[in-house]
Amino acid sequence: MKVILLKDIKSMGKKNDVVNAADGYARNYLFPRLLAEEATDANMHILNKKNDIVRKKKTSEIEDAQKSANDLKDKVVKIIGKAGENGKLFGAITNKDIAAALLEQCNLEIDKKKIVTDTIKLLGTYEVEIKIYPEISTKIKVLVCEE
Repeated sequence: MKVILLKDIKSMGKKNDVVNAADGYARNYLFPRLLAEEATDANMHILNKKNDIVRKKKTSEIEDAQKSANDLKDKVVKIIGKAGENGKLFGAITNKDIAAALLEQCNLEIDKKKIVTDTIKLLGTYEVEIKIYPEISTKIKVLVCEE
């Protein structure tokens, strides 16, 4: 019997997969526990509509990420910090500081978890990668200077 899984089942598949299951297993285990439903024409039509909506949403998210990547490309963000001898900063510049500077200077709100860099402890110019979407990333320059 073909069934549509409503939840992830370790031995069968993931949510929204259409799989074959033994008749007794489906009727006595999957259906009563609401883990699956029978793959009738009506249910398959509903599943296809849901998949289309998810696909369109993902496509629009990718387009938005591409637009954000183009906006951020080759931007220069200036961060001011106190430094001691040899240009060594008191403290460090972190992802949180870079995200705050992007919001303040470029009006772009980027999550600090998407910024990939080591902690910056010296004055200078650094290239920082921002991962906007799983396969979409861009680089910006961070200019760390003294007051």
